[in-house]
This record gives sequence, structure tokens and C-alpha cells, in this order.
Amino acid sequence: MLPAHPSITRRPLHRRALDVQVFARDDGLFDVEASLSDTKSHDVPLAGGTRKVGDPIHEMHLQLTVDAQLTITAATSDTRWMPYAPACSEHGDAYTRLVGLNLMKGFRQAVVERLGGTQGCTHITELCQILPTAVIQALAGSVIDTREGDAAGNPPYQLDRCHALRRDSATVAQFYPRWHLSAAPASTAS
Repeated sequence: MLPAHPSITRRPLHRRALDVQVFARDDGLFDVEASLSDTKSHDVPLAGGTRKVGDPIHEMHLQLTVDAQLTITAATSDTRWMPYAPACSEHGDAYTRLVGLNLMKGFRQAVVERLGGTQGCTHITELCQILPTAVIQALAGSVIDTREGDAAGNPPYQLDRCHALRRDSATVAQFYPRWHLSAAPASTAS
């Protein structure tokens, strides 16, 4: 959080809350429940009437089922609070178009192609964008091997996915020495 300037008074205007929960099922699959909620700190006039303080402007839910390889086997969505009822929830089963996508392989781009713009709900489509890292985090260390890499000899998934886990970093040298790459020597001009 940014430090507040001592001479500036702030008042809250808007809050967006995102929540992702992942559940292991007895059949070896995983359920992903994601939600997005927007609330205001003041009454807001909307097309359907005034939304009172604390009542959601948006409340959307997305439910996925994924297998151990993170391929989506089922998907559905639900809009409970919306500014333009019932039109906001009339996208039908648009999010079933996620079935067959893999959270680890081109998921974000495929979501935009299948559900971007008027093909789906802006907010649910945006919610999709946080799912890969949330689900990977949920399954890391149990379903996804974060130490040894895969059977094909590839390094653990998380390496080279962020600044701290660059394969030439001190962090990788310390915690993943097998996968550490020495920094390339600087070239000298002659």
C-alpha cells in the first residue's frame, strides 16, 4: 500500500474483491471457484435504480473443473448482481467455451479470442486472467512438481516465469542448483 501523504485526507470510493478457491475431488479432478465483486462506499444510481452502499454493483462467479494436467473439463458462470439486469447475465453458457483449454498453455490469449468483447462478460473474462497462477499455486508441490521438473527433463514450471526465479539468479542457485544457469559472460569488443 502506498503511504498516505500526511496532509491529504483519503476516502474510499470503490472496492473490487477477487477470490479463487481450488478443491480436490475424490475422482482426481479439481474444482475451481472464482468470484469477482465490486462495491461502492456511496449510493450509486444505476439503470435499474439506486444501488445502496455495500450492495454489490457486480457479483460474478465462474466455476471450472480441471484435470491434473490443468485442462478444463467443465465450466459455467453465474451473475448474481449486475448493473443492467437481466441483460448482463444473458450471455448464456458462453463460458463453456473454456472447456478443452489448458491453464498452462496459451490460456489467457485463448480466453480473449473465445470470450473477449461482446462474446462474454467483461468482468468474468477478466476474472479468467488470474486463474492460471492461482490454480498452479493451489496444486504446486502436490500435483505439480516444483522441485525436480518433468519426465522430459524440463525444469520446474515456475523457473524463468518471474524475476526472482530467473535461471541465472542467486535464488535459483540457492534453491534449485540443478537448474541454475550461470550468467552469460559479457562480450568484449576488439
